[in-house]
Amino acid sequence: MDDSLKIYDQQVKGSTADTVPLALKIHDPQVAGAVPSVGHERGGRAARGKNWLLRLMNMAMLLPVFAGIYYLGYWLRFEGQLGQDALKGFQATVAWVLMAKVVWFVGLGACRTRSRPATFYDLIVLTQATTAGLCTLLPMHYLFPNLLLPRSILLLDWGATLVVVGGTRALLRHFHETSVFGLRSSQHQVRAVIVGANDAGEMILRALRGMREPAYHVVGFLDNDPQHYGARVDGVSVIGGLEEVATLAAKYKVQQILVVQGELSGMQLRTLMDDAQKCGFTVRVLPGYQQLIDGTLTIQPRPVSIEDLLQRKPVLLNLGEIREWVDGRVIMVTGSAGSIGSEICRQLLQFSPQRVVLVDQNETGQFFLDRELRAIASTVQIDVCLADILNEDRMRAILGQYRPQVIFHAAAYKHVPMLEAHPEEAVQNIVAATRRLADLAMEYGVGSFVMISTDKAINPTSVMGACKRVAELYVQSLTDHSPCRFVTVRFGNVLDSAGSVVQIFRQQIAAGGPVTVTDPKMRRYFMTIPEAARLVIQAGTIGKEGQILLLDMGEPARIVDLATDMIRLSGLRPGEDIAIEFTGVRPGEKLFEELHLPTERRVTTSHPKIIVAEHKKTSRERVVKAIEQLERLAREAPAEIPTQLQAIVHEYHRGEQPELFEQRAAA
Repeated sequence: MDDSLKIYDQQVKGSTADTVPLALKIHDPQVAGAVPSVGHERGGRAARGKNWLLRLMNMAMLLPVFAGIYYLGYWLRFEGQLGQDALKGFQATVAWVLMAKVVWFVGLGACRTRSRPATFYDLIVLTQATTAGLCTLLPMHYLFPNLLLPRSILLLDWGATLVVVGGTRALLRHFHETSVFGLRSSQHQVRAVIVGANDAGEMILRALRGMREPAYHVVGFLDNDPQHYGARVDGVSVIGGLEEVATLAAKYKVQQILVVQGELSGMQLRTLMDDAQKCGFTVRVLPGYQQLIDGTLTIQPRPVSIEDLLQRKPVLLNLGEIREWVDGRVIMVTGSAGSIGSEICRQLLQFSPQRVVLVDQNETGQFFLDRELRAIASTVQIDVCLADILNEDRMRAILGQYRPQVIFHAAAYKHVPMLEAHPEEAVQNIVAATRRLADLAMEYGVGSFVMISTDKAINPTSVMGACKRVAELYVQSLTDHSPCRFVTVRFGNVLDSAGSVVQIFRQQIAAGGPVTVTDPKMRRYFMTIPEAARLVIQAGTIGKEGQILLLDMGEPARIVDLATDMIRLSGLRPGEDIAIEFTGVRPGEKLFEELHLPTERRVTTSHPKIIVAEHKKTSRERVVKAIEQLERLAREAPAEIPTQLQAIVHEYHRGEQPELFEQRAAA
């Protein structure tokens, strides 16, 4: 399931305020189960019978109301002077009017009993039923000349029905909301404001009002658009903007600010958190639309997570392009049990591939991924293959059996210090594996091959980064040798992936500290796992032969700021409750990552978040010869691998001092 569907960010030592649950549940019948039991069927029949009984009772109560409204039409038509002829006309036609109204009210569901107050859409159904009744009665004046149905009285009856029935329901709704937020309000309710006077904010307000026992008293909305100031959303005023939050919080005695996930940028949310700490209120995040539509979900305001603070504007995909490329095709994902590979699989299943083939040697990861994917996409054929992509015979068997049309190559080692100590494994797992898989893709007629690369391949200072760059060069060199479309996608760190800095910080905070940061100047680009996977798929769709595509990672974040934010979000104070220690840059690390080389020309694509890094291709013969030498050294002399990498990747600066790199980055 998509990581964005996680409701809680794990908090290690509580929060600054208790979370108040919002008891709203969205239910998807498809998730609930397949075949109901006999007991459920009997219960369902009983419930349906009771429902029809309630409808009949409600309809019976409406009959005297309809009769009274029709009489009111006569009374208004004759200005209160009803003679014998008018009364006879009323008595002769009232049954026809009641019959027409009841038929349409029942048929359109306008008289159904509801456990909730009437909404605007209920009033639309009321208008449709009343108008249909009028249209049924008007022709009867001509079909039955002896039946006196004055058109003026029918029009008066139509208008009076809307006013009386609709007005009564509106008053009941108003009374419900007034009783909930007025008469029943108490000191136990949390005084809150909602960020965003838009559809999402209105949805949250209605959810709060629909609670059986209201936990919140919404005193207003905050919105960044000054044109909305003073407006009202479902009766609640827009009291100001985020820049006035400190003043407004004091004025309205605000205890919590509710933010819909994705509504604010990370910078705005961080500023709001700073204001909250100074002014004594708390910030809570609620799920957005996508999480509500994806299945059964209990909504509960949760503390702000680190993902929220790094939030950027949502990535909009060209779904038509992706669907055209994915639907009906066999797709293979290597490294499927990893953070990026598994998320690519989840995202692909939102479309309609013919088959998804999962390739990884991680048995446990494959087992749980298989269970998860089958639960969310029962109509797509999912095949789990335990395999090492370096095992050529095994990969030939898989490619021969499934004949994939698209390969996402996400399998690779990623931990820089570990690979500095084992360069021979970096060569085998990154360079040799990519070469063999790409060659097999050409041999077995794969249509598209998408390789996942990293920002560490640019001006690398590590064996891992240099090996990724060699893999890029090889994939790029195949352009003129095969009809297969080879595309490389390059991006930075993904947030909260397996073994990432976020997970390390979380463990250190749980243990009471200290939180270790290599250097106060260390910066990294960050992207959420779902965002990266979506953009990889989009890049694979629009990328042309031999292109290296860059994902827009936004602005890099300081690692020390990330550590500080995580400590604060855990309800603790950096430097007081949890210490931050600087341990020094590790082997192969650099202070700043880059997404493109100075010699690469950046070209825009049809997607604003994806850029092409144009670079002169290296001849395949030269790259093959260099890779063969690397593989020989991996077997015979691993210590010489860095020297050989420098001969291939001229930008590789092994053991470069952070100060020198900082000077180059600044230049």
